[in-house]
Amino acid sequence: MAAFDRPAPARDSALVRAARGLPTDHVPVWFMRQAGRSLPEYRELRAGTTMLQACRTPELVTEITLQPVRRLGVDAAVFFSDIVVPLHAAGIGVDIVPGVGPVVEKPVRTMADVDALPELDAGQIDDIAASVRMTVAELGSTPLIGFAGAPFTLASYLIEGGPSKNHELTKSMMHGAPDVFDALLSKLSAMCGTFLSVQAAAGASALQLFDSWAGYLSAADYRTYVLPHSRDVFAHVARLGLPTIHFGVQTGELLAAMGEAGPDVVGVDFRVSLSDAAVRVPDTVLQGNLDPAFLFAPWDAVRPVVDEIVRQGSELPGHIFNLGHGVLPTTDPDMLARVVDRVHDVTS
Repeated sequence: MAAFDRPAPARDSALVRAARGLPTDHVPVWFMRQAGRSLPEYRELRAGTTMLQACRTPELVTEITLQPVRRLGVDAAVFFSDIVVPLHAAGIGVDIVPGVGPVVEKPVRTMADVDALPELDAGQIDDIAASVRMTVAELGSTPLIGFAGAPFTLASYLIEGGPSKNHELTKSMMHGAPDVFDALLSKLSAMCGTFLSVQAAAGASALQLFDSWAGYLSAADYRTYVLPHSRDVFAHVARLGLPTIHFGVQTGELLAAMGEAGPDVVGVDFRVSLSDAAVRVPDTVLQGNLDPAFLFAPWDAVRPVVDEIVRQGSELPGHIFNLGHGVLPTTDPDMLARVVDRVHDVTS
């Protein structure tokens, strides 16, 4: 798989330098879920198109990924995708139902179910590679962050058959059939590695592994059943030489273990301050962590919170400003742009 020749400015951008713990001329800013539902131009473009269709159409992916870069002035684009795209591409029956989320046609409950799951071959995601190449060509000096869901989160959807509030079937398999659970996550870690590697080879400048549901686990369960597989993903992409980011929701108690998985950057959600996170994951570049709900407050209330996060970030080996989760659907894009401008103004 030949590597894409990334533009030199993207390779040496503030985002990439910060992720490596190198000096930058300002703190880089990007927002999880910046490409999508909060932007009116996105809603207009997506009209009449399903989520999976949008994720598998290079022209749509490129335009959607570029929209927030144009409007907000962020320091990086994040590849527009969904965590179940690798499953869909491999031939697993999954759909994204509006108002529900991913729904799996045949949930995985036994070792025979795991054995029947197909593997993901790079040739099955030529559209993803094309989307990345097309996007990178349009971005120029702005880096693109590649994206994948983590093995545990994918496993939860496959086991539960869809979104779950308690993950009872997942935890039941984890403890009651650990061999099945381990085999499933091993298969999914290989799939994640392939999905990220294709994006890297096509021109992404950094990679993020997103573990939506890890925060529902105890630290002991995470370390025993999940950490080895997340570590496998990071080990797989380490040879690519790109900076990597690991983020999960409600993972304050797991930050140390997530750092041990091998990322260059650990994302921090809004429930833990950067200062507290730095104690749990010392000597590590951190990403975060403005509460996305704060963006609905008046600017005079938002500004000092942004400034305090920047202050805490200044005490770290490196800091990438982000939200402590994704942009909420009804967020005013103008508020996002004000946050970007403020971070740039106070750190330049």
